[in-house]
Amino acid sequence: MQIAANKAVSIDYTLTNDAGEVIDSSAGGAPLVYLHGAGNIIVGLEKALTGKQAGDEVDVSIDPEEAYGEYSAELVSTLNRSLFEGVDVLEVGMQFHASAPNGGMQIVTIRDIDGEDITVDGNHPLAGQRLNFKVKVVNVRDASDEEIAHGHIHGEGGHHH
Repeated sequence: MQIAANKAVSIDYTLTNDAGEVIDSSAGGAPLVYLHGAGNIIVGLEKALTGKQAGDEVDVSIDPEEAYGEYSAELVSTLNRSLFEGVDVLEVGMQFHASAPNGGMQIVTIRDIDGEDITVDGNHPLAGQRLNFKVKVVNVRDASDEEIAHGHIHGEGGHHH
């Protein structure tokens, strides 16, 4: 069975940056299970896997525009400490939900603390980076009607309600 929209896909993968450093991997754990065509994984990897089947191996480099986007300086802001009311200790690397410029929600990460000035970054940590994937397709099956309706895979390796 080939990978296409509304298929439940299981993959083993290793993600590295251009320096060859491992960023993420399923090695030593369960395969990643996702619903193909539902935006559960980055668009570049989804495109590279379309048409593949169990047993296929793929090595692909994905540019930022088909991964987590280009790095945007507009998503970096310096805020006053008073905006973090109720948080006793702030540390570099902490993440918070915040209002996005488009009115939605985004995750921001504290990048710097200078007295009362807190610099936050709304870019995804992998924004602006080319991502290199080594993938082995473990399994492809038809997704259930419920999985399709929910937009993700249920059960082992997928989302649990």
